Amino acid sequence: LYLPPRQRRVGYLFQSYALFTDMTARQNILCGLHAEKDKQKREQRADAMMELLQIRDAANLRPYQLSGGQAPRVALGRILVNEPELLMLDEPFAALDTHLRLKLQMELKSLLSGYDRGIIMVTHDRDEAFRMCDRIGVFDAGRMLAMKETRELFADPGSRAVAAITGCKNIADARKTGKYEVFVPEWNIYLKTGKEVRDDLKAVGIRAHSFRPGEEGNRYPVTIVREMEEPFEWVSEFVYEGQVPEKPAVWWRYSKAFRLSELPGALGVSPDE
Repeated sequence: LYLPPRQRRVGYLFQSYALFTDMTARQNILCGLHAEKDKQKREQRADAMMELLQIRDAANLRPYQLSGGQAPRVALGRILVNEPELLMLDEPFAALDTHLRLKLQMELKSLLSGYDRGIIMVTHDRDEAFRMCDRIGVFDAGRMLAMKETRELFADPGSRAVAAITGCKNIADARKTGKYEVFVPEWNIYLKTGKEVRDDLKAVGIRAHSFRPGEEGNRYPVTIVREMEEPFEWVSEFVYEGQVPEKPAVWWRYSKAFRLSELPGALGVSPDE
């Protein structure tokens, strides 16, 4: 039950990559094959892994000479070459800039698509978790709050804490008023829902992208109070006509492609959302 690390068949990719600084990229990968005694097989497997990860041109470089995209590939190659039973990734993209992070996420997801063993990834980035994971567990203060299929988790977080962690900006106290209806006191509105409302309902969450000027469902008069322009979207804050004055404004995000010549006086949200 208590095996030494080298016998556990667990591959661990550190956030810092932990490459051996006095070795070349190829030598680092060969370290993952310490249990293989046949030198020719070791060389062949190392070469095959570098070819797979497209880092053959970095074979003789030391870690300090590797680019931001090469270093994580070398670290991953050192792990995968030993064919571990379980692969653990500790925030593998945290040190990368946005463009490189997305590029490597796509490459790694493609590479691991045929990896039929267990993979666990730790991340604080909800977008990264959505892109990379089939199933997500949400932890807070060492306690698991939820464990669901990725799309199900984002569609139905199940609690305030999980809704906030998954990026929901509009969360308010609510109470059940019907099988498919809730009342939100601070917004002073009733909302029809797509799914049956639980008896123990405590709050409602609406994602900022869910509001539509042309949506007839749950449509109420609003007043836009603030706007902020982003590279490809607008972020607006609005209040409902009968909203409690001291309560926070509601967030609305929409693509610049749908920018209206005149801001709407009412917004709706589909019962399904």
